[in-house]
Amino acid sequence: MALDPAAAKAEIIKFCEEKSASKTKFYFNDFTKLFPDEKSRDVKKLLTQLVQEEKMVFWSSGSTTMYGLAGVGKQAASEGEA
Repeated sequence: MALDPAAAKAEIIKFCEEKSASKTKFYFNDFTKLFPDEKSRDVKKLLTQLVQEEKMVFWSSGSTTMYGLAGVGKQAASEGEA
């Protein structure tokens, strides 16, 4: 991976925060556009690390996978109840 993981994670968080007024969940492709020179696998690793660090949440409907900031959006109220 050519980019600094810490800087890349910060950029992902910043992207989500800037867009959070209109959107709380983002498609994987939204993040690959942030890093056009990186392999999608490397971007996926960063997102997975952010989910493991509980800074972001992973959401899937079965056919669609999305990511969002932890504690933001409609799903925030029900998180942690299961």
